[in-house]
Amino acid sequence: MQEIHFLIAVFEFILLLFSLSVHECAHAWMASRLGDQTARMQGGVTLNPAYHIDPIGTLLFPGLAIFGPFIGFTFFSGLIVGWAKPTPITTRNFRRITRDDNITTLAGPASNLLLALLGFVALAAISVAVPNGHELVMATFEGSVALGAALPAVVLLAFLAIKINLSLMAFNLLPIPPLDGSRLVRNMLPYNAVQVYDRIPIWVSYLFMIVFGGTLIYLVLNPMLALVYLALQLI
Repeated sequence: MQEIHFLIAVFEFILLLFSLSVHECAHAWMASRLGDQTARMQGGVTLNPAYHIDPIGTLLFPGLAIFGPFIGFTFFSGLIVGWAKPTPITTRNFRRITRDDNITTLAGPASNLLLALLGFVALAAISVAVPNGHELVMATFEGSVALGAALPAVVLLAFLAIKINLSLMAFNLLPIPPLDGSRLVRNMLPYNAVQVYDRIPIWVSYLFMIVFGGTLIYLVLNPMLALVYLALQLI
């Protein structure tokens, strides 16, 4: 059983790296479409995780959350989120600065929502097209995992893709610098408030992410997963 849990943890970490890469690639691609080629010229329109890795947000924080329980560290247990190296954006290159900056910012969470939808489509297809597929999908959602064949592994990967990407979407929309939500809030603030907002120390941001991030995510994530579960039940 311990081996299965460790294998699931490996799946989670790999999917998180991929999802973070898609997230940042989406920022870079959208910025390029809207007139800012900064990230594209620096190689940011790529799914290669090596380009997007942030030592703390991509490796340390998720690593402790995912693999920590195996060594007795459970403080972040169950919080499968992270962040990548911020995509470089030069807003003066946009045609309409605030609008295009907001669209570029939202492209990241939108990409995670798209990945979650692809995971849902995969589970729906298995439920409909594969004998006993519906029972396998429901069992996986309810926590019953038996990795001994290809199909259960695919179902587990699709389920984890939904869970991780919905978590990333909710996490990145938090108004905590340097997350995407903070950029959206910043664009709505008057000039003097922006100056104060920009001076928030990074250690304060990390503290808010750790103390409040998990609670806020679960307040959003659990209802979303319940809706996905209900939708699959009705198929």
